[in-house]
Amino acid sequence: MSEVDGRSLEVQGRSAHAAGEYDDAARLYEEAFVSYRRRGELAAAARCARTVGWFRGWVFGDWAVHRGWVARARRLLEAADDEHGRGWVVLDDALAGSDLEVQRSQYLEAIGVARRTGDHDLECDATASLGMMLVFSGRVDEGMAHLDEALAAICGGDVSELPVVEGCLCGLITACERTRDVSRAEEWLRAAERVMQRGNHVAVAGHCRSNYAGILIAAGRWEDAEDELTAALDLLPDGIAVRERARCRLADLRVRQGRFEEAEHLVAGLDQHEDAVLPLAALHLARSHHDLAVELLDRSLDARPTEHHLAAPLLALTVEAHLARGDLGSARRSVDRLSDLATDQPSDYVGAVAAVARARLCTASGDGDARVSWHRAMAMFASARMPVEVASARLELARIIAVDRPS
Repeated sequence: MSEVDGRSLEVQGRSAHAAGEYDDAARLYEEAFVSYRRRGELAAAARCARTVGWFRGWVFGDWAVHRGWVARARRLLEAADDEHGRGWVVLDDALAGSDLEVQRSQYLEAIGVARRTGDHDLECDATASLGMMLVFSGRVDEGMAHLDEALAAICGGDVSELPVVEGCLCGLITACERTRDVSRAEEWLRAAERVMQRGNHVAVAGHCRSNYAGILIAAGRWEDAEDELTAALDLLPDGIAVRERARCRLADLRVRQGRFEEAEHLVAGLDQHEDAVLPLAALHLARSHHDLAVELLDRSLDARPTEHHLAAPLLALTVEAHLARGDLGSARRSVDRLSDLATDQPSDYVGAVAAVARARLCTASGDGDARVSWHRAMAMFASARMPVEVASARLELARIIAVDRPS
């Protein structure tokens, strides 16, 4: 194949990606990789290999295949032996790391290489990845500042690779979902929507709908959340990972609405999916299957570090399950873990969840003043813009006051 063939295939792959034709896009990028590789254009071949890896992992959920393509891209970049390629290798090292300070240093190094070589895609990717790492490690304000910077680069037209655009946008929305930062998500989605429409990037504009729906659920905007999830499921074909995430979030909404059979149908076959844990556990609790809920929640907590973004809601449900079983000792230990988490990762949402757990324990055990914790929960939920939780906390407080009021 000629050089033109490789470029043409890559352009076709980009168009298929923008239209949501993920199978065709991955195939075209694979063919472009072969074309570039045969001609010895290592940097271009590595770019295509990295893109194929992104599809296989983040879109289809085939993580072994993802790792294979990423490793192939890395080897080609190492063989190319240039400064530009080294920046992507350093970024790969950071993404695969586990030490926060080492990763931070590697991300900053990749950003430095990107700025020296004028690689805006690398700079945006590394900046957003650094931001996500910091947010998920509890350094929310610092991490969000990096994510804001990455999104500004995208909206300013500096970034060309669609996996970078899509990955950074979804990273920001995911970070907002985990921290319940409704206003930031809305602002950036409005800004990014205009960029997506200009480029006719139908799939990219809709790829993050399920994550945004999670924010809307937390904000009590359930009708809007359902619209977003319906749009996502209409847009995304069967058999890809992002569709499964949308199903899990719709199941969460159905549990909150009391539509348990629909929720159960939505998570059927997704027992091992990370996002299915919360709706499944909530289903068990709603049906008074408390032992099943505890087993699922304990297993899920054991499988992830304490600072994982799902730790707080998992611990909150664990407290409810232990209290429902009358196990005050286990409930107290879970409340203490949640309180420690709120100290280590200060945020309105985690603080409010910890306050609710403490209030429930006070009521069940008769120790402490539940009213203080409910007041704290209301204030923090209000600050997090979670009106349904505010109303729920107010109702619980009213019940306590009614019981305590002399007749």
